[in-house]
Amino acid sequence: MTAPKKVVLAYSGGLDTSIILKWLQTEYGCEVITFTADLGQGEELDPARKKAEMLGIKPENIHIVDVREEFVRDFVFPMFRANALYEGLYLLGTSIARPLISKHLVDLAHAHGADAVAHGATGKGNDQVRFELSAYALDPSIRVIAPWREWKLSSRTKLLEFAEQNQIPIAKDKRGEAPFSVDANLLHTSSEGRVLEDPSVEFPNYVLQRVVPVEQTPDVAEMVEITFEAGDAVAINGEAMSPATLLTRLNELGGKHGIGVLDLVENRFVGMKSRGVYETPGGTILLEAHRGIEQITLDAGAGHLKDSIMPRYAELIYNGFWFSPEREMLQALIDKSQEHVTGTVRVKLYKGRASTVARWSDHSLYSEKHVTFEEDAGAYDQKDAEGFIRLNALRLKLIATRNARVKG
Repeated sequence: MTAPKKVVLAYSGGLDTSIILKWLQTEYGCEVITFTADLGQGEELDPARKKAEMLGIKPENIHIVDVREEFVRDFVFPMFRANALYEGLYLLGTSIARPLISKHLVDLAHAHGADAVAHGATGKGNDQVRFELSAYALDPSIRVIAPWREWKLSSRTKLLEFAEQNQIPIAKDKRGEAPFSVDANLLHTSSEGRVLEDPSVEFPNYVLQRVVPVEQTPDVAEMVEITFEAGDAVAINGEAMSPATLLTRLNELGGKHGIGVLDLVENRFVGMKSRGVYETPGGTILLEAHRGIEQITLDAGAGHLKDSIMPRYAELIYNGFWFSPEREMLQALIDKSQEHVTGTVRVKLYKGRASTVARWSDHSLYSEKHVTFEEDAGAYDQKDAEGFIRLNALRLKLIATRNARVKG
């Protein structure tokens, strides 16, 4: 295969992607354009610009883009309308960021006339699949370069040797084995590897990045009110906020109260199991509140159908099929269900838990006069239930009669 002339690299500024940047230059002799996404990971990104410049990247080829609002508005919120949980627990914080990054990589490739994009995901994980499926869905002719599947730098020692040979700065703590690997964005932090690889050993508290250990949380509960419009959160305690600002505030509240820590052994799409510790404080509160407002605004048929497709929807995101037609079809169904999911939910935050304690809405389907244990003034005739039960029991009675006949 011919060498690419221009490559757009997903670049964090860290050691691994800096090595990849240099490797692309030396291996292919190509021009490299870098893309660094500000996803709310909480790190200073200017060093990424300086390191890229040091490695010979032209200033006009260095792109550091604040995508926090786009991330929450166009990716996180649509996913939360579905109450998506992978394997019943995981809020998909890493998974949902990858299609956004791929979208920007492909857009920059078009803008710069590049013939390839590159990422730093390893050949063992899910991210390689997510990056590449998204890129091919957006541009079927794009070439994707995955150095971890191509190069011979198969160990940390060889990576460090390559860095030293090419004058790539190595942080002192990178010379030893890192205790674990962290990926972060505005929705969550993900910690994997090293001290977390044995699932029979409880993770140490120092793994936690943004959530206070529950033993150290306040002894007094805190209430927060979240307002929704058509399925999306729009305000906290009556104050209207942008999507990214709102999630940032929920992260602060949830982190303080030890909310949103998940220790999970999951099934990777590539076939192996892996153990990760995820911190999703704001997302955990948001999911609880969204469920709370749906309880009074969503019809039973619509809600149960939505819940039945949720595992499939979550699996599509986890496996990298955000831009697939089936995900878009499911999204259309989910979004239709959210037309009346409008109102406010009060959530209690205490000792690692977020619990709905009140919810109200002008779009509510809840009818107190129908469920009251007091006089209902004719709102519901209890005698109607007899025929309802008889009709639903008919097939069960026929089955039981048949079974008794056959046994006899």
